Amino acid sequence: MTVIFKLKTVCDITTLSKATIYREIKQGKFPAPIQLTNRSVGWLETDINAWVLSRKKVDLTRSSEVWRGE
Repeated sequence: MTVIFKLKTVCDITTLSKATIYREIKQGKFPAPIQLTNRSVGWLETDINAWVLSRKKVDLTRSSEVWRGE
């Protein structure tokens, strides 16, 4: 069964804002949505899960300045 997430769910899962998601899509760094209707889009669960899993893990054993990119 194919599951489709609406934007609010994608924001909740990724903890990214709507603006960040659309900016990342434009830069090719986030999965593009699929068109559901003329005014509605959604994201495939498999695409969102793959994106989440592709993120680098943070090494919390290092100092906070290092993992924050400071």
